[in-house]
Amino acid sequence: MTISGFTFIRNGITYGYQFLEAIQSILPICDECIVVVGNSDDDTREAILALGSPKIKIIDAIWDDSKREGGRVLADQTNIALDHITGDWGFYIQGDEVIHEKHLPEIHAAMQANLDDRRIDGLLFHYRHFYGSYDYIATSRDWYRKEIRVIRNDKTIRSWRDAQGFRKNVNGKMVKLRVKQLDAFVNHYGWARPPKVMQSKNNYFRRLWHPDSEIHETNVDSFDYSGIDVLEQFTDSHPAVMEAFIKRVNWEFKPDLTIKRYSVKNRISNFVEGLTGWRMGEYKNYEIIK
Repeated sequence: MTISGFTFIRNGITYGYQFLEAIQSILPICDECIVVVGNSDDDTREAILALGSPKIKIIDAIWDDSKREGGRVLADQTNIALDHITGDWGFYIQGDEVIHEKHLPEIHAAMQANLDDRRIDGLLFHYRHFYGSYDYIATSRDWYRKEIRVIRNDKTIRSWRDAQGFRKNVNGKMVKLRVKQLDAFVNHYGWARPPKVMQSKNNYFRRLWHPDSEIHETNVDSFDYSGIDVLEQFTDSHPAVMEAFIKRVNWEFKPDLTIKRYSVKNRISNFVEGLTGWRMGEYKNYEIIK
């Protein structure tokens, strides 16, 4: 069995991405790692080369800004990486996602166990969404709980919409992948940046989802984290590859954890889930196979 990691990144240093840590977190179980590096204005490419891993294969790419609406360019970049993988499985990681080393044995074992089961298109992970700093996670139902991060090397599988997940082309129709649920987590650090870096990243990313006519520049230079609905203290350990990064960039963020800003919709949904265990209206871009 062979495993190909794959990812994409552009201006990772400028916008505070943990892209080096993301790559390093999956490398131990990968035979190769395809990294599509977009036309950057910083030293993103040089930083990846400096990792010095013979497993890493850089593909240079130019982002097509005409496809920016709806985040389509992100899916395009993911598909470039996907087209270059050679392993039996592809292990996808985004530039603000990191896998804890304690989960790697389980992930590898699941790939091996399902290698010959052609019913299984991929493996499904739980998510932790860090918010504000590296000490808190967002826990309301507005944050997705699961997503596919391992897929079979099947060229009918493509990145879906804004590259959050995947679907498979079956007779011209894009259908959900059939997956096995893992106990493993993805640590998503996309919303854990110092306020000035977070605001800069948000300004940049608005242009990937909206045309110029819908973008209204503001004079705000620091992101306001105070509007979050529900947060919890994170008490577990971070991946070892994140220790130096967190020590370097973490900032003092002290939210009031007693505040719960549930919308009416979420209050109703919480009540229903408490009674039935069913999370109403949850987006599920996959089909779980028992």
